[in-house]
Amino acid sequence: MQLTGRGVWGPPKDHDECIRVLRRAVELGVDFIDTADSYGPTISEELIREALHPYPEGLVIATKAGLTRSGPGVWSPVGRPEYLRQQCELSLRRLGLERIELFQLHRIDPQVPAEEQFGLLADLRREGKVGQVGLSQVSVAEIEAARALVPVVSVQNLYNLTDRSSGRVLDHCTDQGLGFIPWFPVANGNLARPGGPVDVVCQETGASAAQVALAWLLRRSPVMLPIPGTSSVDHVEENCAAALLELTDEQFQALAGAA
Repeated sequence: MQLTGRGVWGPPKDHDECIRVLRRAVELGVDFIDTADSYGPTISEELIREALHPYPEGLVIATKAGLTRSGPGVWSPVGRPEYLRQQCELSLRRLGLERIELFQLHRIDPQVPAEEQFGLLADLRREGKVGQVGLSQVSVAEIEAARALVPVVSVQNLYNLTDRSSGRVLDHCTDQGLGFIPWFPVANGNLARPGGPVDVVCQETGASAAQVALAWLLRRSPVMLPIPGTSSVDHVEENCAAALLELTDEQFQALAGAA
């Protein structure tokens, strides 16, 4: 999402740095890259192909469809089955793939019966155009309604240290063995202020605030799959290093209790 221009619109300021970001991430062992047709729009998928195609074995490129763009910062859900099918075909072409390993419904369109949207995902899976299906920004009830029509392997909801409104969804995913992909994962807000709980852990560990936020998420659930976005190689390296940070029980509980 960060590999585009301001407002997730248009090309990035530094094209070459974005190419380096993608290649460095894979060098560091990242094997899951999340994108969407609406990032740019199309820009993010195009950069991924330019940087990484032919893709290394084991690398999963996940994309999403269901949000349209009419300008910077503007997002509108469109879930008509014919539109979702079209976007899947276009993402296959842009990414240079024969099958999208994880295809996610970016938003459930309230103007279209949900079962039609879920049914289209099931059709794409049966046809072999997608390997697995995921959902984004959904409730527990919506997850289960979708699972009645198509196998769902992952859920991508807003979740971080300062916004835990999807806590019930995360717990459900943990119980059901569904991958939980928190977007905007490094947000820590006032918790990182001097003397705040994140800052305290930073002082104790020598880690950055972003690393502490990611380490807390990874400790929170075994199905957690954070997707920190960046257009900087330095930040890619910093974010990946968070996987090596092990919080103590006391540090984890202090952060868990701070909302």
